[in-house]
Amino acid sequence: MRVPFTFLTLFFVLVVAGQTNTYKISFENAVHHEAVIEATFPKLTMDTVSFRMSRTSPGRYALHEFAKNVYGFKAMDSKGNPLKVYRPNPYEWEVTGHDGTIHISYILFANRGGGTYAQIDETHAHLNIPATFMFVSDLKNRKIEVEFDVREDLNWKVATQLPLVSGTTYMAPNLYYFMDSPTEISDFTLKSFEIDGQTVQLALHHNGTEEEANQYFEKVKKTVLEQKEVYGELPKFDYGTYTFLACYIPNASGDGMEHRNSTILTGTRSLADGGMRGNIGTVSHEFFHAWNVERIRPKSLEPFDFEAADMSGALWFAEGFTSYYTNLILCRAGLISPKEYVEGLAGNFNYVWTSPARQFFNPIEMSYQAPFVDAATSVDPVNRENTFISYYSYGSVLGLALDLSLRQHSLSLDDYMKLAWLRYGKKEIPYTINDLHSLLNEYAGKAFGDDFFNTYIYKSGMPDYASLMKSVGVALKQKKEEPYFGAYVSINKDGTEGAITSNPKIGSPAYNSGLSQGDIIININGVPFSKGQRFADYLKQFAIGDSLQVNFSRFGNAKTAAIVLTPSPSYSIKLMEDMGQKPTANMLKKRKEWLKSE
Repeated sequence: MRVPFTFLTLFFVLVVAGQTNTYKISFENAVHHEAVIEATFPKLTMDTVSFRMSRTSPGRYALHEFAKNVYGFKAMDSKGNPLKVYRPNPYEWEVTGHDGTIHISYILFANRGGGTYAQIDETHAHLNIPATFMFVSDLKNRKIEVEFDVREDLNWKVATQLPLVSGTTYMAPNLYYFMDSPTEISDFTLKSFEIDGQTVQLALHHNGTEEEANQYFEKVKKTVLEQKEVYGELPKFDYGTYTFLACYIPNASGDGMEHRNSTILTGTRSLADGGMRGNIGTVSHEFFHAWNVERIRPKSLEPFDFEAADMSGALWFAEGFTSYYTNLILCRAGLISPKEYVEGLAGNFNYVWTSPARQFFNPIEMSYQAPFVDAATSVDPVNRENTFISYYSYGSVLGLALDLSLRQHSLSLDDYMKLAWLRYGKKEIPYTINDLHSLLNEYAGKAFGDDFFNTYIYKSGMPDYASLMKSVGVALKQKKEEPYFGAYVSINKDGTEGAITSNPKIGSPAYNSGLSQGDIIININGVPFSKGQRFADYLKQFAIGDSLQVNFSRFGNAKTAAIVLTPSPSYSIKLMEDMGQKPTANMLKKRKEWLKSE
């Protein structure tokens, strides 16, 4: 019901306006990667106000401790009197003695331009909001205004999903939207197109030409339109706009990070130097998240916690199924060929298929590992080679299997994702894993849904990929002729020795022979390495099945070990016609339906 505008309404508006938290960020010392942040918090009713730097960031699941780059913190009341500050922990500043208003200021050091951190220099101010701005948890529902004091001498402009107030001041309706709104401030190129009454725009910060920008924008448009075909419609973007914040410059770091109405895209390669092809995959992955994760959202990530690690057992679906669609969309859009797409499946497939980690964790449990691996750092060694499979890759190959399995019943993963969108995403109802299971039962039948979840999600079974691939005219062939060692070995530049740089995989020849990460291989059977040689090429001179002697050193002591090389467990994945086989007309029909290709 529309409320008539009365004096009471005006009073309420004025009160709310008075309870707006305001920020200002300036970049005079950008050359030294510093920004100065000032903020005002009025109408405070609590005696002690806790200012915090976030420990996490939307789209990430690990702790990042952004407080480590904050210094020079000061707090004053409305009259400029300094206030008492107490530090109860490394990421919190407690302020007392205020008069209802607190002004704070601090310096931020920022020099990593990706999806998680911030970077400030004379090329841009690349701001991930949790890495930049302090907040007060108790005031999470307050409106926020932020003024970006741009460097006019550098021709800087502002690109963000935050709605504009005026000039370079932008607004967020609450703390969560603010924290979820990365901002690129630079001399970028802005391109946009209209679709279904909404605007999709690309803010492109790069060192290339206008022609390159136009070519790349056309690829972005094709990707957006093809993804819309999966779900049947675009999400309704807040404020009617979705923004790709693309930054391809040498001082950035490679990354992509989804947000509700925007995404961060960063890379070091220019569009002219392979970036035209390489970066579009990140566009595809992150835009698919506008549906799957931003709106088709795991209940386990709601509400997002800025003060602790965020764990979800659904990342095999949220991230993994998104990864499955990443290159499939590019193929359907004509940006890569069916041959390139199919052969590109081998990387994720072999990683998952050959991993010993499935004996320890199923896809749900692999998803639980995210706080340990999602751009998280540790100095103590871990055994990831044997205990972890990325939920991106694991979910991707399971998405492939589910799609091809459904297509054998004249169904598709596209329609299952569309159903998830209509049931949960469009209504913004967070889902549980049991909801996904029930939805598959509803869509494909109880027997089908139970079998998939009970075998591959709640347990660590592997589908029959050979028959599934064959149904669309794709062949798997084991690389039996290639010798398998089971650990990465890096031969030095002089070709005098090779260091084992990974933990040997459980059950592999290297593992069974007692070799370990850090061992230095001098030679095998007395045959020296060659300068510039790859270890895989070195192994080809030895016969599979023969007992060989590895001469190596460990902790400076000379040792030997007997090893028997086995056939590689990896597979090549190719179109049947490229393997000298002839697919049937039905296989080609199903392939065309799958890849939407001629």
